[in-house]
Amino acid sequence: MTGGGEASHKRSPRELVCHAGAGASAGAIAATFMCPLDVIKTRLQVHGLPPNSVQGGSIIISSLKHIVKTEGFKGLYRGLSPTIMALLPNWAVYFTVYEQLKGILSDVDGDSQLSVSANMVAAAGAGAATATATNPLWVVKTRLQTQGMRPDLVPYKNVLSALRRITQEEGMRGLYSGILPSLAGISHVAIQFPAYEKIKFYMAKRGNTTVDNLSHADVAIASSVAKIFASVLTYPHEVVRSRLQEQGRLRNSEVHYAGVVDCIKKVSRKEGFRGFYRGCATNLMRTTPSAVITFTSYEMILKFFERVLPSDKKPSRARTKSHDHAKPQQGSRGNVNSGKDTVSGQSQTQTNKTPSIPMGNKEQLPAGH
Repeated sequence: MTGGGEASHKRSPRELVCHAGAGASAGAIAATFMCPLDVIKTRLQVHGLPPNSVQGGSIIISSLKHIVKTEGFKGLYRGLSPTIMALLPNWAVYFTVYEQLKGILSDVDGDSQLSVSANMVAAAGAGAATATATNPLWVVKTRLQTQGMRPDLVPYKNVLSALRRITQEEGMRGLYSGILPSLAGISHVAIQFPAYEKIKFYMAKRGNTTVDNLSHADVAIASSVAKIFASVLTYPHEVVRSRLQEQGRLRNSEVHYAGVVDCIKKVSRKEGFRGFYRGCATNLMRTTPSAVITFTSYEMILKFFERVLPSDKKPSRARTKSHDHAKPQQGSRGNVNSGKDTVSGQSQTQTNKTPSIPMGNKEQLPAGH
């Protein structure tokens, strides 16, 4: 989001590759570190508190102990493979589409600093593309993370096994269960990313620097504040999405949701407003450091890629200029002859008497130093 700068407007293929690679790498790093908390968050959303747990700050500790006791350490990283497989294309698609849309909207606005509404449009468009492309992987991730709580059901062996079984048993509808609340979740990134951009812009202005030169601590602060703000406002859609995604394998369950509206009604009637924020504290403890890791890693990796990947245009222009400078230098011993060619119409006597420096092209001056 800093690389390439908004002033460049249209993104080159090299810039898009840099954004995609940085986004995929950052997503994989964040998924690996935060997987245990993601497992707890998903289970709280779907099944509520584990047995003998208490409310408050010990929920996470109780959940960790319960998972380790019943499933072993492996249970904490259940669903890590689909999480990484989902986050790799997730952030790669998101950052690529987001930067491309920002470039297009910059051309439309005619301003390098996008307005809040333009940033929201870019974030929403990128979110829609990402949700559509990666929803099947998120369905698999949710079911792998929760299947340890359903010993009576035949578990999925791995990601490919889950994809095959869901396709055979439920069809494409199963792979895209929860897509509507996922699309509703576009509101999350439509809030998070503009907030992130504005916070960075404010911090850069206050520090009398540019957004590209913000410290890692500044990026961490901006990403965490934006994430908390967006998460609190949009969390209910995550509860609805998780329950719709998980229920496909529970056909004999007493609670079955016919769709988004039915799910909202049943959660509201049975659990009240509090039910829509089940697992929210755990989610914030997971998503806040996850956002810090993702965005900080993204910015660092993006700058690394921009340094190591060859530029599409600048080298060719530089080589052209260097050749232009080199030609007069190589022919400097015969400068009198080249001077004759550039001043046709003057006499031979005038050419020989004129000093060589004024006769040369102005671009020769830097080349001689």
